[in-house]
Amino acid sequence: MTTLFLGAADDEPVTLDLRMANRHGLIAGATGTGKTVTLQILAEGFCREGVPVFVADVKGDLSGIAAPGADKDFLHARAETIGLVPYEAEDFPVAFWDLHGEKGHPVRATVTEMGPLLLSRMLELNDTQEGVLSLAFRVADEEGLPLLDLKDLRALLVSVAERRAELSQLYGNVSPASVAAIQRRLLQLEDQGADRFFGEPKLDLDDLLRTEEGRGVINVLAADRLMQTPRLYAVFLLWLLSELFEELPEIGDPEKPVLVFFFDEAHLLFDDAPRALLSKIEQVVRLIRSKGVGIYFATQNPMDVPDSVSSQLGNRVQHALRAYTPRERKVVETAAETFRPNPGFEAEDVITELGTGEALVSTLQKKGVPGIVQRTLIRPPSSRLGPLTAAERGRVLREDGLGDRYDEAVDRESAFEMLKARAEKAAERVEKEEARKGRTKAKPRSRSRSRSRSRQTTTEKVIAQAARTATSTLMRELVRGIFGTVRRR
Repeated sequence: MTTLFLGAADDEPVTLDLRMANRHGLIAGATGTGKTVTLQILAEGFCREGVPVFVADVKGDLSGIAAPGADKDFLHARAETIGLVPYEAEDFPVAFWDLHGEKGHPVRATVTEMGPLLLSRMLELNDTQEGVLSLAFRVADEEGLPLLDLKDLRALLVSVAERRAELSQLYGNVSPASVAAIQRRLLQLEDQGADRFFGEPKLDLDDLLRTEEGRGVINVLAADRLMQTPRLYAVFLLWLLSELFEELPEIGDPEKPVLVFFFDEAHLLFDDAPRALLSKIEQVVRLIRSKGVGIYFATQNPMDVPDSVSSQLGNRVQHALRAYTPRERKVVETAAETFRPNPGFEAEDVITELGTGEALVSTLQKKGVPGIVQRTLIRPPSSRLGPLTAAERGRVLREDGLGDRYDEAVDRESAFEMLKARAEKAAERVEKEEARKGRTKAKPRSRSRSRSRSRQTTTEKVIAQAARTATSTLMRELVRGIFGTVRRR
């Protein structure tokens, strides 16, 4: 049995069984109590055992995991206290990512792959606006219009508005006001830097599952700037989870996870989320473990995670909470109730007494049985506490072999260019028709000419319908998954 050493309680080691690591987990506690260090030592442990990790670096501190730790007396003292011998400084293989492309390789997804559900969440659309956006995606899917970036989506919405009479007959009312509202939200999203996220080359999930010399690569997303746009942050991580869910094969319960995914500031995922979205999140959390993915939520308040999701988090690390108000005391009481009791102490009392680097820990044992909660001294990390310098980060980015694939954006022909060409052809036909009318003397149309024109119009309609049928057949391979994202076949 392979385990990760988390710390010690009453001179006994506290560990996490790798076979249970895909049963998900929760890291909770007030600011300054040690959540980030716990996250760091977990990432180190998984890496040593050949398990790739994805983690959002909200405060900028986790970049230090790519450098060996400093020789500090207090770290050695903690290691000696918990029996961690030998304790040595160590660096770990890291890949840096950044939606803005500033502190890591750019992470991109196409609008088509994001899908209408997650994009509506990102844009904070109401039900009517979400319906119009879903209609636009339906048109794009059926007419073979690739939506790669935001300019593609804006062009499509203009086309939908111009064709609203036709589309309303097929799909229901298309409100110009809703289209305009979506366009305004897209401009706001672009101002927040989301235009850099949508596009190509798209992130290849295989690049998150890499190992180097038997150690799993730790993928660190620079999220300090991204946190200024929390909805974009939450939707991006949810999109990434949905991609993993749709693409990875079923493997049951492996000896160790395929990937461990840390979702810091987890409350941003659940705040104001509609019921339908919460249901889908719950479903993904429940099912993705059979694909070998472990999800660990980190948050200040354990009640930030809905009960339907929290009930699936078997491995728990609870750092100190404060209880100055009735609401805070309720949080402490609820947190204590999630643990299997220890006859040696009352968890509710201990939670408010924990010092920095201390936590109540309960991990799953054999057959998935929750272990008795232990008051644990968390082990010190082997890598650096604190961020890399800009020069150190730059060296990692140059040497990881990913720059050639991701650093330069690609702008191939997509909906914007195709709709523009379609509009130009339509304008050209109008000009030719106007020119033809100008050469024709004004006179009453004959019945035969009227019949001829009628036959031409009918023919055009048949051709247009045939074209739509052909493209619909072509796009039938495009199937959307649980979050409305593209499922590959």
